[in-house]
Amino acid sequence: MLENILTKSDDVLRFPHGLPIAGVAANGVGHIAVVGNFPPTKCGIATFTQDMVDSLAAVSPKTQLDIYAMVSEDACACPSMVKTIIPENDREAYREAGKEIERSKAEIVWLQHEFGLFGGEAGEWIIDMLRHVAAPLVVTLHTVLENPTPEQQRVMRWLSDRAARLVVMSDEGRAILERVYRVEPDRIAIIPHGVPDRPFGRSREMKQRLDLDDAPLLMTFGLISPGKGIETAIAALPAICAENPGVRYCIAGATHPKLLAFEGEAYREKLEQLARELGVEDNILWINKYLDKEELLDRIEAADVYLTPYASADQSTSGTLSYALALGKAVVSTPYKHARELLADAKGELVPFADPAALGDAVNALLANPDRLAAMQLRAYEAGRATTWPEFARQTLRMCEQLRVRKFIKLPRHPLPENGLFRLTDNCGIIQHSVLSIPDRHHGYCVDDNARALMLAHRSEGRFAAMAGTFAAFVQHSWNPDARAFRNFMGYDRNWLEPSGSTDSNGRTLWAIGATLAEARDPAMRLWASRLWAEAAPIALDFTSPRAIAFAMLGADLALSADLENRHAKAILDYGLTFLWSAYKHYSRPGWRWFEPCLAYDNCRLPEAMLRGADRLGNDVAALQALEALDWIALLQTEAGHFRPVGSNAFGALDIAGDPFDQQPVDAWAMIDAALAAYRYEADSKWIDTAEAAYGWFHGQNDRGLPLAVTAIGDCYDGITPVGVNLNQGAESVLALHMGQASMQELRRLAESGELAVPVVTAATRTNAPQPFSV
Repeated sequence: MLENILTKSDDVLRFPHGLPIAGVAANGVGHIAVVGNFPPTKCGIATFTQDMVDSLAAVSPKTQLDIYAMVSEDACACPSMVKTIIPENDREAYREAGKEIERSKAEIVWLQHEFGLFGGEAGEWIIDMLRHVAAPLVVTLHTVLENPTPEQQRVMRWLSDRAARLVVMSDEGRAILERVYRVEPDRIAIIPHGVPDRPFGRSREMKQRLDLDDAPLLMTFGLISPGKGIETAIAALPAICAENPGVRYCIAGATHPKLLAFEGEAYREKLEQLARELGVEDNILWINKYLDKEELLDRIEAADVYLTPYASADQSTSGTLSYALALGKAVVSTPYKHARELLADAKGELVPFADPAALGDAVNALLANPDRLAAMQLRAYEAGRATTWPEFARQTLRMCEQLRVRKFIKLPRHPLPENGLFRLTDNCGIIQHSVLSIPDRHHGYCVDDNARALMLAHRSEGRFAAMAGTFAAFVQHSWNPDARAFRNFMGYDRNWLEPSGSTDSNGRTLWAIGATLAEARDPAMRLWASRLWAEAAPIALDFTSPRAIAFAMLGADLALSADLENRHAKAILDYGLTFLWSAYKHYSRPGWRWFEPCLAYDNCRLPEAMLRGADRLGNDVAALQALEALDWIALLQTEAGHFRPVGSNAFGALDIAGDPFDQQPVDAWAMIDAALAAYRYEADSKWIDTAEAAYGWFHGQNDRGLPLAVTAIGDCYDGITPVGVNLNQGAESVLALHMGQASMQELRRLAESGELAVPVVTAATRTNAPQPFSV
């Protein structure tokens, strides 16, 4: 992961090359969306969430905290501080809540996760909510299952792939995440369960307040269910009472709502029957209700010994145990995971599972030795000072500050070094993929990238210009006259892997040939391009892929800039304009100004090609339609306040608010090129802003505040993922950065020179009714 290659200095994480990562200096988090359940829901996680929110508000009062609370169908009343309630059985409500979080511009989304909180199998509906959200996701895992079901594993895999941080409360939880779910250690944070901060040693005072005598008091609290092992503690009472006749055992808490719905009070009645059979019913104080926080804390303070006789070793977190320790209670517990950690160093006593005799012996030994009991209580209390709610809030805010995204970053204007390009290039061409920064020979070459490299070589002012012949040779070799198509993939052994590539790769290759016709410095190379164009260009008239057609149109526009009478180029523009016009008319509707029923990659190439073709053929009506589509996609991709290209996870999705990741450099380059074409056509300064936003995406103005461009060497990472930057540095990404910068330089030159001070299309023209389209 990204953090593995970073160093830390002065609270700012840095790349080895020295470029600081945006958004990690401790400037405070302004807006957090909290997702979970919340009072009046009666469960430990609801209480935890409220305590967490209260502590964050106390430590950082300027932070906006929006609460999105899951509620059961019969409990939809929530406090006014809850922004949105989500009925647990309403799947659409989950989706709408995710969209609402995205619209809210929250800087961090914090999920309190427990499988039983959310609807669907294994709580899978939480995925419906979070897939819409681009802000960094923090997930507090209240249970970390070592042996999940396949459905639980699937949900956990999604969350672990999506979360910027997974928060656990114990070392054991971290170990399970690493071992079972293969989560990278640098994405796991341990923040112990927050606890109340009360004075030490007030047991007698609290007993008096609660009208209890001075006899020893044992206690267990929480929602009552079989997993709590209360029958073991009751079975131990006869032995405890034999040595301490006045002892009382307080069992506080309502029956778990799901157990209550399934079998009523059958489990509690079974426990009461066991107490009667053992003759200890008078030694048990039942408090059959959900206690408010202050009464609960008073009763814990009153106790001398706290019992957690849980039945399972898999209990990775126990808020009740954390509370008992922080309030200075001696604890006798079974050795479940959280207890083993918290009770180390003689802060409590561990006894075997389901062993009443051992539990009774441990309690009797403590009650028989007041000095040992007091010393254990003090050790527990002192350990709890590091996990009080104010300290919990400070730790969590520090973590959030590292994840928050800074929006304003100064963009470089100087030319990029070409090291990243030469890293991937040999005497055959440019290798398409990398493992981190090392070229991946396993995947060889493709004509897509070599066509892009050929275009960049014509625009290069450095040594890369001399590589144009290498890329032209690759393109020439890719032409298969028998198949009337360009091949795409070549192995590292320089054998072609297919007789013909996709129509998109063929369209992109025609674009590069057209660019060579217009921009090659060497006349001999222009002659080569003209001959290959004449032979290959007619294949574009059979394309049916909108992007393949758009790529070919871009090449045709360039070919016509070199030869105004090029008949193949004119035919391609005529065909392409008719195709895109018809597609736009077919699919466009209010709120969806586009050529297709969904979005995919390189989206901006479609309006760019239509605009350039219309401009070349003098068709202002088609140009205005292209500008309308470009306006729409530009707004869609900048409404987050920075550039956000359509992520590959949403390719083909009909929901416009789909998954925002993974974001690819090629789409930022496409936006820059389209904005340049629009500015050339109408000289509206908004297109400069649009291009700057897309260029800024490379340099950290994105959903993670992380630069993809390694400006010191002219390299580029492969995209923005939910957890940060994809550290691979493939040819498409590096070429997109350099081509985007070249177009950005041209746009800035045009803007600063004033060459296009008088727009070709005026505002008045825009308001006229469109004329019938004809090419």
